[in-house]
Formats: sequence, structure tokens, C-alpha cells
Amino acid sequence: MVKKAPLGARSPVSDMKGVGPKKAEALGRLGITDVRSLLSHFPRSYEDMRSARPISSLKDGDKALVKARVLLTSLGRGFGAKRTLRVLTEDDSGRMEVLFFKAGFMMKSFRAGEEYCFFGKVKNENGRVTMFHPSWAEASDAETAGIVPVYPLVSGVTQKDLRKLMREALEVPGACPEELPESVLASEKLCGREYAVRNIHFPGDEDRFSEARYRLIFEELFDLRTALLLSKDRFGAGRKGRSIISGGAERFIESLPFSLTGAQSRSVKEVTSDMASDRAMNRLVQGDVGSGKTAVAEAALMQAVDAGLQGAFMAPTEILAGQHYESLKRDLGPLGARVVLLTGSMKASERNAALRAIADGSADVAVGTHALISEGVSFRDLGLVITDEQHRFGVNQRKKLSEKGAEPDVLVMTATPIPRTLAVVLYGDLDVSVIDELPPGRKSIITRKYGESGRKDAYRLLLSEVEAGRQAYIVAPFIEDPESLDGRSAEQLYAEFRKAHPGISCALLHGAMKQSDKDAVMESFSSGEVSVLISTVVIEVGINVPNASVMLIENTERFGLAQLHQLRGRVGRGSDQAYCLLVLGGDSEIAEERADTLCSTSDGFVIAEKDLEMRGPGEFFGYRQHGLPQLRLADPVRHVKLVERAGRAAERLLSEDPELGRPENAALRSRLDELFVNIDSITI
Repeated sequence: MVKKAPLGARSPVSDMKGVGPKKAEALGRLGITDVRSLLSHFPRSYEDMRSARPISSLKDGDKALVKARVLLTSLGRGFGAKRTLRVLTEDDSGRMEVLFFKAGFMMKSFRAGEEYCFFGKVKNENGRVTMFHPSWAEASDAETAGIVPVYPLVSGVTQKDLRKLMREALEVPGACPEELPESVLASEKLCGREYAVRNIHFPGDEDRFSEARYRLIFEELFDLRTALLLSKDRFGAGRKGRSIISGGAERFIESLPFSLTGAQSRSVKEVTSDMASDRAMNRLVQGDVGSGKTAVAEAALMQAVDAGLQGAFMAPTEILAGQHYESLKRDLGPLGARVVLLTGSMKASERNAALRAIADGSADVAVGTHALISEGVSFRDLGLVITDEQHRFGVNQRKKLSEKGAEPDVLVMTATPIPRTLAVVLYGDLDVSVIDELPPGRKSIITRKYGESGRKDAYRLLLSEVEAGRQAYIVAPFIEDPESLDGRSAEQLYAEFRKAHPGISCALLHGAMKQSDKDAVMESFSSGEVSVLISTVVIEVGINVPNASVMLIENTERFGLAQLHQLRGRVGRGSDQAYCLLVLGGDSEIAEERADTLCSTSDGFVIAEKDLEMRGPGEFFGYRQHGLPQLRLADPVRHVKLVERAGRAAERLLSEDPELGRPENAALRSRLDELFVNIDSITI
């Protein structure tokens, strides 16, 4: 018989005692493949099995540990393993019935006269005590002496399996190597990693558990901040740039027929101060829909143009790029700025003319889509790069555009409010300007929710607005009728609306259409030729039709809170009163809560915080699409102080060792490379 090699941190779980192929496959579904990943599968809760309570002391609703003798067992109705198992127990103070569901297979697990420990919720009806489907173990089992971990499970893996495997893994030499630098451990007063891992799984007491949890949460947040700061593809703070000083921003502001809001003025000042410094600007302008971010961008562009430099403005869609081109030409043209448009669908002659103007400098501002970063685009002297709806671009795309100039200033904009806690984590290397007020005179959008029975009322309001000469959107969660999901599709709604209202011009728009067809539909809607646009969320960004006063969203339960807020922002852009009508297609408490939140506030930052609270940081981040590992213990909302503390520690370490090349930081660098796959490719 071949003797197995001693277990190591990288040993597959199949090498551990009692783990056969089926058990290994089941563990794999939990993300557990080797000893190290096993130890990173942290408990979701704990059961305090240190002090048993007498049965006579148990009250209705208590969750308690009881040590009792088994008197007899019996099977309830049903067949085989699905039968109910009843276990009658007693201690010196009284009797308790223990009830297990679908547990016929456990009949032989309990022996009359033997003592067992049961941990679970109790029902007490007039002195008759019952405990339902508890955790249990033989009284002699050592694990009942302390605080017992409760793990997330999948079919084929039990709590007993994981507890046994964890105990074995904790004894594997080198399974919990210390990878945080000694300087960080000392400055942050953190316990060692082996101590932390041991006490997160099997806490010796509350104090040891607190120490362990603090250390591991700090470590997760520290790793994340350090990796993001290390990423070379991110426009790191402190890049040397050139000082861009001119009176362009002031000239632009003086030319406006209105006054900037306080938030806009503050943001313009922050942007122009960055541009004037010898450090390359690296700023995020974050503002709600309609808050006036474009005016800030235009001021920055004029600052660059009056200094003799060029600006590039990249948008995620051709529709949005075209709208920005028209507004920039209207606002900056009279000030002498020459603006050109560059998109993928342009005719060859138009494209070539735009390329020549960009290359020879006769174009001061180039507006476009991804076409701006193609190989054939060359700027004479690019000084400012602006990206709109920045979350729709990968870091590499922004980097390619930035590389077309000599360390140009970078300004990124988003209308998606990001909670401050997440902004600290994700954009800690960006300076952030927040436009947190709307221009005066803008009417707030009236938001109402309707159940399925109220759909007719919602459509009645929509039709009254259309009859008054205004336009409306109807948004569906799907393009076609889904086979396995409840919900209305855009195609279904389009067919129904045309049949019910033949006298009203309507059009269908969705992401599967050709770009030319989408542009034609949007042009018809923008010009007023089409009164009702029935669409999917393709209209979430980049549509500006001031005459549209109604946004009706079908199956609201199929949309996230932030997405609903973005859709609502497509209306209310003119002087008329606007409405957002939320039609719920089911009885979902979460959907009701989302709808109630939208009805009660129009503050995008309040909505973003609520969205984060409801969805959780993992889903909000969208980790996987960005190359970020899932946070296991840390929560940037609840642990905001630790977010900031870990960020400061990461900055201090990198200021001393920017590439983590010193020997004492090698273990950390190695772990970050493994955790984040490739730090240089992280995209936010």
C-alpha cells in the first residue's frame, strides 16, 4: 500500500481522511479544493454549547443547549428516510420531545439511556417542551465543550464533516502562513494569522473570537486596497503631469445663460485646481441624473483648449456620443472651440476628415465612442481625457485613450451614485467631486407604485400625458417572453399597445437590434414622430428627450433599485411635471421595499446606500466582472472605519515599497497576485 505524503497547505481535500470522490466533488461546489481553501470557508454563525440549561427553565422561543438522556425513539408518518423522527428525552428537571423532519435514516443514531446534547429552538406549550430539528452530538463528544461553528453547506456535506475536516486542517504545518508584513501587524496591533484562523473556526472564548474576526476583516480590506493601489492600469495618484492654466473655464461660465449651482461651482474649482497643478489630474465627478455634470466637463475642456491643448470626450454609446457632440458644439463653439465627432458607424469620408482634424490640431475637442481609442486615431497634443458613464468602460480602454497624450489630465464621470463607503474602497486613488444638488426650478418626478390590479390606472395616466402632447417610455425586463420566468416582455407589450391604441404612434427598442435600427428608432422618438417608446433597459443611459414626461416600468421586481433610479432619470428633463410609474408583477417584499424607497426619495445617494443595504456589498460590487475576489467577512458598510484604516495602512506600506519588492513584503505580494489573478488587469 502506497503511503500518502504528509498534508500541506496545497494538498487536495481528497487527500484528507474520509474524503472520497463524491465528498470531494461536493466540497468543490463550496469552492473548497485544497487545505488552504478549506480553512477560508468561514462559519456563517456559531452555537454556544458551553453551558447546558435544565429543561424546566426553557421558555417558548428560546434557543438553547440541553443535555438529556434518550428514553425512546419513534418514527412518524411517511416512507423511508422522509419519515419524521421523534426522540423523547429527559434530564433531572423534566422531559422534552425532540423532533427531526425527514430523518427516518437517523433512527439508529440515538440509543436509549445514553446522554446527548441538543442545540435548537424550543416550543413550550403549557409545559410541553419540544425542540425542532436541532444540532446534536453525543454528550461525550469534545466539540460540545465550546463554541461550535455552523458552516454554509451543500448537498453531500454535513456540519459534522466540515468540523472534523477543519480540525484536521488546522494541524497541517504551514496551512496558515503569515503574509501581512510585520510593520502592519505591529502598527495595527493585529493577532497572528494562525491564531486568527484557529479562533474564527473554533473560538476559545468571545475575546479570542473578536481578535480573530478583527484581524481577518482588516486583512480582506487591506488586501483589496493594496491591490487596487498597486494596479498599474489604474491612473494612480501622484503621476507627474503638466500645469494647465488658462481663463477658459471662467470664459465658459460667463457665457452661460444661467448660474451654476453651488455644487457645480465647487466641482469646477476642484477640477481647474487639479489641472493647474503639476500633478496629473485623476478625478471622479459623481452626480445624480440632471445634476449638471456636463457643465463641469465643458468648463474643464475650455480650460484645456484655451491653453492650446486638445480634449477627448468618450461616451459608451453612439446615441450618447451624438448628444454630447451637439451640446459641446452648441456651448463651446461660440467660444472658438472646434468640436468633431468620431464613431464607428460614420461614413469613411466623414471619419477620415475627423481623423485629420484630430491629428493636425484643427479639432480642439474630439467626442466619440470606443472609436477614439482605435489605432488610427492620433492627437496633436492631448491634454485632457474625459469619460462619461465611466463604469461602462474597462480600465484598459481608459488607459488606451490616456496614452494618446503625454500624461493628460483624466476626468471620469458617473451618474450612478456610489455609496461613500464603496467609493473609498474602489476609487481611493481618485479624487472625488460630488454634485449633490439639482439646478433650481427642476420639478421633482412624482413616483407611484401599482400592483397588477392597478395597471389600468397607470396606463390611464400615461395615455392622458400622451394625449396632452407629451411622450412616454414603457420599459420591460425582457426582450421576448421568458419560458421559465414570470414577467412581461418588450415585444409582448409592443404588440398589446399597438392593438389597444392604434391611433398612437409607438416604437420598439431593445439591445438585440442593429445599431442603425436603434438609432433610427431613437431619432423618431427624439423628433416627436413617435409618442410611446417601448423598450428594455437599453434606454437606461444616454437618452435625453425633454418632452418625455412618463416612465412606466413593468415588473418592477425584476430591476435593481439603482437601475430603477437611472430609468426614472430619463424623464423630468423638461419644464412639464414628470411621472415614474412602477408596476409590480408579484408579491415580493423586497420589490415593495424598493418601490417604497423610490416613492419616498429622489436623492440618488440615499438610494445608493439603500441599494447597498438591500443587495449587500458583494452583489453591489459585481466582483467577478472586475476581477475582484469575494469578501468573506468584511462588509464595507458596517466596517467603514476599518475600510479607512486599512486604506491608510496600505498607502503607508506602498509609499515605502511601491512595488512590494522588499523581502519582508514578498509573501504579501505573492498572495495578492494569487488572490487577484493579475493585479494589473483589475477593471473598475
